[in-house]
Amino acid sequence: MLPDVMDYRPRASDDENSDPTPALDRADDDWKHVEIDGRTYRRELNTMPQWAGSCWYYLRFIDTSNPDRFVAADAEKYWMGENGVDLYVGGVEHAVLHLLYARFWHKVLYDLGEVSTPEPFGRLFNQGYVLAAAYQDQRGFYVPAEDVEERNGDFVYKDEPVTRSFGKMGKSLKNGVSPDDIITAHGVDTMRLYEMFMGPLDAEKPWTTRDMVGVSRFLQRLWRNFVDTESGELLVTDAAPSPELQRLTHQTIAAVSADMEGMRFNTAVARLFELSNALVGLDQLPSETADAMVRLLAPLAPHVCEELWERMALEGSVTSADWPSFDPDLVAEEQVTMVVQVNGKVRDRIDVAASVTEDEAVAVALASAKVQAHTDGAEPREVIARPPKIVNIVV
Repeated sequence: MLPDVMDYRPRASDDENSDPTPALDRADDDWKHVEIDGRTYRRELNTMPQWAGSCWYYLRFIDTSNPDRFVAADAEKYWMGENGVDLYVGGVEHAVLHLLYARFWHKVLYDLGEVSTPEPFGRLFNQGYVLAAAYQDQRGFYVPAEDVEERNGDFVYKDEPVTRSFGKMGKSLKNGVSPDDIITAHGVDTMRLYEMFMGPLDAEKPWTTRDMVGVSRFLQRLWRNFVDTESGELLVTDAAPSPELQRLTHQTIAAVSADMEGMRFNTAVARLFELSNALVGLDQLPSETADAMVRLLAPLAPHVCEELWERMALEGSVTSADWPSFDPDLVAEEQVTMVVQVNGKVRDRIDVAASVTEDEAVAVALASAKVQAHTDGAEPREVIARPPKIVNIVV
């Protein structure tokens, strides 16, 4: 056991050639010396820095109970594979510091034949900073953001005016937000979902606690779609969804699947918002849509989804359930027939996507051979487009 050392600061020395004095040199002599078999020894007082352990933790995680080696060779080969850890997510400082040292240690272990991969991590993804409002008093010192009040558009701290800026959330700017306070006020699922919805994972994002209200309302509305708030009765039915809802369900599965794979969590949440909006007003929730909704949302809001999964009496846990699949035919863009008129007379009918834009609709109409046969190559004087229903060309 390490001893209690009251002062860990390094000692200054007038002799620049002297060895540095380790912190443990300040320990009591009784601890610094140990007697073994009648002989007195001096303990080694130089220790590796604390980062020495954090640089190879991913290897120890593979085989935490091994008393003989830091990791068994077969376990290391199995879990590290050919390219090491599949995905490393960390901020910029993490990549500069921890990632650099971890690669150095891993390279040494590889050269010694202790690990099977030359690199520890296969892919790096840097998430963006979470920004928050920071406040400075008239001296330029940062004051605790949580104690700042807004009065008539101005900001004051202890009745003194302060200026607001935005910076990386942390201790230095005194603008950190306690997760415990957010969880107490809004719930852990709300906080998780809000963090994922703030913006692209690799971009800087401003934290605004009041914006959590929208996410909280989404989860409450979702619960009301599944459960009668007065009786507690489950509102999920075995009835088939309407063709429109079924198409939207499968389109949502396809879109969220692609977003999750691409780590576009904010757009995945937006897709789930769209599906949830389509459920408003339904007296009963079709099980096909309910099942997909819970599976898709579970990685982002696991607690409420686990509760809904249990209430639907589905097998096991939602965390181990298969990811939902989709029907490509239902995902394909819905086609509608667009009428094309020339000087008020119908000259063609063209199948287009229901989401066709005005420019796309006009381009398709002008490219029609039937339309060109009635315009004689003349430039239209006017084009009136109401996609996806009609395009009227005046020559």
